[in-house]
Amino acid sequence: MAQSIRSGDHVEVGVFTDYFNLSRTSPHINFVGLGARAGFNVNPHVQLEAEMAYDFDRSFTSLFSDGINTQLVQTRLRNLHAMFGPKFQTNAGPFRAFATFKAGLVNFSTSDQNAAAGFVGALGSVTSGNTRPAIYPGAGVEGFWGPFGLRLDAGDEIYFDGGARNNLKVTFGPVLRF
Repeated sequence: MAQSIRSGDHVEVGVFTDYFNLSRTSPHINFVGLGARAGFNVNPHVQLEAEMAYDFDRSFTSLFSDGINTQLVQTRLRNLHAMFGPKFQTNAGPFRAFATFKAGLVNFSTSDQNAAAGFVGALGSVTSGNTRPAIYPGAGVEGFWGPFGLRLDAGDEIYFDGGARNNLKVTFGPVLRF
């Protein structure tokens, strides 16, 4: 007998803060940003989710040499993450463990603009900027008190740029279920 989705348990929407550790640089750069996600239950144990996060700029200094002159270059880097994929849940109760596997993209951009203008610029540069395909295998827990809940997940956001680039990503935030 197939399980049915309980009334009031079809859709989840939430916002989150995210932590992204860009491991390609030395030393690694730690980013913090904001994001949102929406999910629709296919059945009590599988949900399809879409999410987008924007990481605020981080300045870092690199050494540039053209063979004659050497100088320090200051860069303000921002990241935009967009992912879609399934979330596999343990049960339909108030506390759940889950695993997820999402695919999408990560866009790296530089800007001297404020966060709102930088976000708009990053969205505009997805097709023309430094955008890389990415996958995200992760796991987490969520707990609900009626329609309101909290969610924590962590995983490896792997983007592809001359090979796989592994980066720790953690998100945490409130969720509304209806």
